[in-house]
Amino acid sequence: MNKINKKILLHVCCGVCALKTLKRLMEEFKEVIPYFYNPNIEPKEEYEKRLVFAQKAAKINKNELFVGEYDNRNWRNIIAGYENEPEGSKRCELCFRMRLENSAKFAKENKCSAFVTTLTISPHKNAKTINKIGQELADKYQIEFLARVFKKEDGFKKTMGLAKQYNFYRQNYCGCLFSKSES
Repeated sequence: MNKINKKILLHVCCGVCALKTLKRLMEEFKEVIPYFYNPNIEPKEEYEKRLVFAQKAAKINKNELFVGEYDNRNWRNIIAGYENEPEGSKRCELCFRMRLENSAKFAKENKCSAFVTTLTISPHKNAKTINKIGQELADKYQIEFLARVFKKEDGFKKTMGLAKQYNFYRQNYCGCLFSKSES
């Protein structure tokens, strides 16, 4: 199989979601840069645990994980006023936008041709909303966004199988404390 000669940035939300998506993209593209940027994850111990497993997912796929700044205070400022909104609400859209915007900037700075996110592998996330935000940011930063829905073709089920195979930590909430209280 001939790989597409592009350097792609993959925004990684956690190790579990990275296992399948990273492998799939590495089969398709010449170079894939996994990038962990998730200032929404709380508490800090949870963030660190997810980071460790994201690094393990990158290592399994013979890749290096790049890590963005953990700026939870800025994230809280961005979602201020939406703390009591349910999962899947405006709070989540603001969170997706923050993380994808940071990823688009990082991709552009590192001369990537495009960016994509693992977020669409979750059956709990609205892939249409995520991909719409990704495209808006692609237009803003003049970089391609790969509008993928990784949960298709049993993507979530397959990544859960890989997580079990590799004995990965599987969290039971999206990341922010507001989503934790709903789970």
